[in-house]
Amino acid sequence: MRAIWKGAVSFGLVSIGVKLYSATEEKDIRFHQVHREDGGRIRYKRTCSVCGEEVTYDDIAKGYDIGGGEMVILTDEDFADLPLTSSRAIDVLEFVPAEQVDPILYNKAYFLEPEGTATKPYVLLRDALIDSERVAIVKVALRQREQLATLRVREGVLLLNTMLWPDEIRTPDFGFLDEDLKVRPPELAMASSLIDSMTGEFEPDVFTDDYRAALQEVIDAKVEGREVVQPEEAEEAPAAAVDLMAALKASVDRARAARGEQPARGGGGGEPTPISSARSAQKTAEKKATKAPAKKAAAKKTAEKKTTEPAKKTAAKKTPAKKAEPAKKTAARKTAPRKSA
Repeated sequence: MRAIWKGAVSFGLVSIGVKLYSATEEKDIRFHQVHREDGGRIRYKRTCSVCGEEVTYDDIAKGYDIGGGEMVILTDEDFADLPLTSSRAIDVLEFVPAEQVDPILYNKAYFLEPEGTATKPYVLLRDALIDSERVAIVKVALRQREQLATLRVREGVLLLNTMLWPDEIRTPDFGFLDEDLKVRPPELAMASSLIDSMTGEFEPDVFTDDYRAALQEVIDAKVEGREVVQPEEAEEAPAAAVDLMAALKASVDRARAARGEQPARGGGGGEPTPISSARSAQKTAEKKATKAPAKKAAAKKTAEKKTTEPAKKTAAKKTPAKKAEPAKKTAARKTAPRKSA
């Protein structure tokens, strides 16, 4: 690594000489603009819009547009009078808990290396930050601009994170913020269950830039003179209107399956979620409600049987009486001739 800045950390009355190194690097694949026919590089000329002449870097100044077509021109001498051009100090302003710094403020990261005999005070500041569980809020002049930054410890090295100024953070102004949208408790419970099923430890090395890898493969194939065979992508069906609860439930099941767990369905394994518990209770209530009418119907049938049985017995008693009538008639017929004799 090459140092891009040298200065000192001003820690009270202690001055710590340091070198500044870029802590990050972009891995994007960069291209040049070239002529399609012969591959020649495209060059741009710096020309003046007034006289049309080509302008060299020595004749270029900085202009500030004040509107109405007027321009204020600033020369190198104007910038030389500013105090930041020669400032080489990182001034510690205060120490605060790291969680009080909103991550949206962070901009770029730089490593600090102790220079010369500054190793001991450097280590002292590093260990003090670790012991206090604080980060240092500092001001530093980089590239002719004063910047707010933090000093913290990463892997035994002081890390300088430049920050945006508060007025550089935009205020979100979206229509939905004024709408009275309410989330139902079951939806919130299911979303929380989905978050729980997808919770894990963050390991940055697990994630890869698939697009950059595929693009590099295309470039390598071009260099080696071979063709790149791209795998066929399955066509996705057009997204239809999906019930939010159904989508959340399916997402929970898929997350559980990815972890080798049983989907949270009826009769399946896994711990019951708030939604599954509520649904189980609802099903139980429905079963009880359906069983109750069945029992009442059975009771009615039993009562009907009990009331019809005596009636049948009575009918049975009456039936023998009716059967006895022919015998009476026969007896009457037998005695009738005797009277006539």
